[in-house]
Amino acid sequence: MGGWGRGALMAGLAAILAACGSTGDKAGSAGSWGSGRSAPVAGGPVDPVYAPLPGWGHDDATAALAAFRVSCARLTRQPAGNMLGPEGIAGRASDWHEPCRAADGVEGGPVAARRFFERWFLPVALGGGESGLFTGYYEPELRGSWTRTARYSTPLYRMPPKSARMPTRGQIQNGALARRGLELMWVDDPVDAFFLEIQGSGRVRMTDGSVVGVEYAGQNGHPYHPVGRTLVSWGELNLESVSMASIRDWMRRNPNRMRELKATNASHIFFRQREIVGARGAMGVPLTPGRSLAVDPRNVPLGVPLWIDLTEAPTNDGTLRRLVVAQDTGGAIKGPVRGDVFWGVGEQAGAAAGGMRANGRAWMLVPRQRTAGVSAAR
Repeated sequence: MGGWGRGALMAGLAAILAACGSTGDKAGSAGSWGSGRSAPVAGGPVDPVYAPLPGWGHDDATAALAAFRVSCARLTRQPAGNMLGPEGIAGRASDWHEPCRAADGVEGGPVAARRFFERWFLPVALGGGESGLFTGYYEPELRGSWTRTARYSTPLYRMPPKSARMPTRGQIQNGALARRGLELMWVDDPVDAFFLEIQGSGRVRMTDGSVVGVEYAGQNGHPYHPVGRTLVSWGELNLESVSMASIRDWMRRNPNRMRELKATNASHIFFRQREIVGARGAMGVPLTPGRSLAVDPRNVPLGVPLWIDLTEAPTNDGTLRRLVVAQDTGGAIKGPVRGDVFWGVGEQAGAAAGGMRANGRAWMLVPRQRTAGVSAAR
């Protein structure tokens, strides 16, 4: 999911959200993700090195361990001397070989998972312990048909042949690409189709029972304009209420003005079918809901575990304290303490992602035995 499709478009939404104090009410179903705090995990006292990490002893890290194992397949393929992160803050690739081998032998359960990370890694505060912004993203699931019908009437277009000037979104809505054989498929919801462009990739459940993946194939070359900014200028929303969730809700309530709104963003995204169904990040590995994090790879190397301590998150108590793994990137994710949490697939995940604008700190877990320093991250 990394790359231009989600990154550049999310950067536009992030720009307008940056002017807001909050994103308003949390998405309605986001509370089903539960509390960010949980009961302590049994298994003896926490390693003193991990005492500064709020909630460390309460997290069930089994899903994070599974995500880390997947990352290890890529980490251990790198040349042994590769420095991970700026100034080698996470050591060299060779320093990860032994922890990755050990991860394969960890027995099941939260106690074993926690002890594994305490045994092999040390936490290092990112950004000098400063707080940063954490948002969310998800993989949309749409309903589609290979042929146009009364219900399935919104096309997802293939990338047209390059031309001197491609049509704007408004022109495309008015039929500029129609009847040229560019329709990849047809979906039943123009709102979902629009937000698929923002996410950059997704899956479509077809009328023949198949499920296919679609991904970013290109863009029409016209500048991106955030529709949230348009809604604010129209007086339909205020800065404090702009979010993916509030924009989606406005479109649902104003179907007669939706095309007008979308046309204010001249940029349009084209798609292609992908062979693998399921969300994959910039690292090329499957993403784990609630445990995969998009990061700025200039500051955080892909594949490393991180502990996040967030407030104003889409959970019942507004906190999110858990172990995650850096497995994706995004154009709006810049800086050492900036992340985008992957929430999963479908409507419920979209509600959590769309309502997330959390604030908090992060620690990178680096090998205890390493051949490069981590002072740059302290």
